Amino acid sequence: MIAWEFQNTMDQDQPQQQPDPPADRSQRNRNWAAIFFRLLPPITILAVGIIGFSILSIEPEEPKKARREPRPIKTQVVELTLQNYPTRISTQGNVRPHNQITLNSEVSGRIIELHPNFEDGAFFNRGDILVTLDPADFKAAVLTAEAQLARMTAAYDMEKAQAQQAKENWERFESDEEPDDLVLRLPQLREAEANMNAASAGLERAKRNLERTQIQAPFNGRVRERNVGLGQAIRINSPLGVIFATDYAEVRLPIPGQDLPFLDLPEEVGDPPVDVILKDAINLSNETTWKAQIVRTEGTLDTNSLELFAIAKVDDPFGQISGKPPLRIGQPVLASISGKVLENVMPLPRLGVKRLDQVYLVDPGKMTLHNRTIEAIWADEDHVIIRDPNIPEGMLLATTKLGYAPEGGKVEILPDINPDAPTTSAWLEAMGVPSKAKDGKN
Repeated sequence: MIAWEFQNTMDQDQPQQQPDPPADRSQRNRNWAAIFFRLLPPITILAVGIIGFSILSIEPEEPKKARREPRPIKTQVVELTLQNYPTRISTQGNVRPHNQITLNSEVSGRIIELHPNFEDGAFFNRGDILVTLDPADFKAAVLTAEAQLARMTAAYDMEKAQAQQAKENWERFESDEEPDDLVLRLPQLREAEANMNAASAGLERAKRNLERTQIQAPFNGRVRERNVGLGQAIRINSPLGVIFATDYAEVRLPIPGQDLPFLDLPEEVGDPPVDVILKDAINLSNETTWKAQIVRTEGTLDTNSLELFAIAKVDDPFGQISGKPPLRIGQPVLASISGKVLENVMPLPRLGVKRLDQVYLVDPGKMTLHNRTIEAIWADEDHVIIRDPNIPEGMLLATTKLGYAPEGGKVEILPDINPDAPTTSAWLEAMGVPSKAKDGKN
């Protein structure tokens, strides 16, 4: 009741609104129409954009692809077999003469003749007269010595006769006493004998000096350097030249300490030598090889490199007997030394070894690929040698460079391009390392 009265009071207080005239209503309608037509384009564009975005944002369903089998890994392989592998140690050294001397004169004089082969690089034989000195003074010395010996011999004979006469005179007296040496002239006899022996020795010395005017070669050899010329006056012990023997040469070969367990080097006289193959280190295309033998070692390790030096003997280095190309003194050579034979090992071609100790093995039954870490007991330029009980004989070694090699991946074996090609170099094959195992297996 109170609310109703309050409402009536409010209605009476407010003035009554007059209805809008028709003209005002028409104006308002036109205003609303203008506002509508202005808002219509942006609203339409916004609506179209929203609808288009909704349609484009829906991801189309991709058709389900059929699952493809992984492609097999293609590689060439080598079958691994147990075999005995001969080791060879590679090193290098320089050829040197085993006997080189400076030829000296034992007497003084003037050179009147030189042997035609007493030239740098020329060969000579033992007993050849390389240098001849003027013998005139030495022949005169021999004659003087002979005359002196004749005088001393006569004096000795005279003293000997006088001593015999003194002894007979003493015995004629029939004395019971023994005569002393002075009575028998024994001191004079011994002096005469000594003078005679000295004269004889002087004659021998004069003859030797005469012989020394012809300086002979002490061995079969070659001239390395000649230091004198024709007409030159020389003194005693003057160097005439440098010569060396040609019966055999030597090569001093350093052997690393880690390779010593694989060698049986001779330590004493009578120990069996070790075979060595030498090759020219200057001209690597030269296929000529020379045989040598290690006959001794120096016995001590080098303090800097901790290497043991072995001495290899090369017979007939200049090919005078064999007719082979000569080895020059000072020539560097590559050496391959025969080592011990490793028994029941697996040689792996270097092509199949990755990162020094990684290999990919193929199971011949399942034709699957497996990565394996190996530990080498020996290696050369063609093979890495292992002895691993976890790798059974008959496993296949992948030799192709693989960019993608998943563990357990399927393998397709590629045929060899040249299955008859050797797996070792011609040089190692010539030195006794087999290029292939029997039945075509590596």
